[in-house]
Amino acid sequence: MTGNVIETVMGAVVLVVAALFLFFAYTTSQVRAVHGYEVTAQFDRVDGIRDGSDVRIAGVKVGTVLSATINPKTFLATLRMSIDPAYKLPEDTVAEITSTGLLGDRYLALVPGGSEQMIQAGGQIKYTQAPVSLENLIGQMIFSQPGAQQKSGEGAPAPNARKKPGEGEAVPK
Repeated sequence: MTGNVIETVMGAVVLVVAALFLFFAYTTSQVRAVHGYEVTAQFDRVDGIRDGSDVRIAGVKVGTVLSATINPKTFLATLRMSIDPAYKLPEDTVAEITSTGLLGDRYLALVPGGSEQMIQAGGQIKYTQAPVSLENLIGQMIFSQPGAQQKSGEGAPAPNARKKPGEGEAVPK
């Protein structure tokens, strides 16, 4: 009977430690959604961005992506985001999609400009930069061969090549 009590107490201790660990992880991470004013931005592509992705300025989280939709008229992706009210964005802010590393998670980076006019709640970021596709860059590197453009004149001599006497010309008798 004492073995059951010890096992029950140990199980309770393990559950308490696990709960403390989850609480600590949640409070120290930046997983929470940021509540603030909403702005939108339109991109050609939003590869890797999803609802809940971070919005950062200088690497510091200042907002959250609320939704990603497609504009049926322009076929551009529209990101709707919530920005912390402590940060007022100038009108010439640039929104760019970047990643945390070579194969890391993508986030929306904001680069504030120098304008004195601020984007109002419900406004739009006009300047955007779509993400660079690692797959496209690797494909271009693999399939682009040095000297591939000279294939049309393979048999032609180089322009500055010297000809030996009697080579390629009729020699008078």
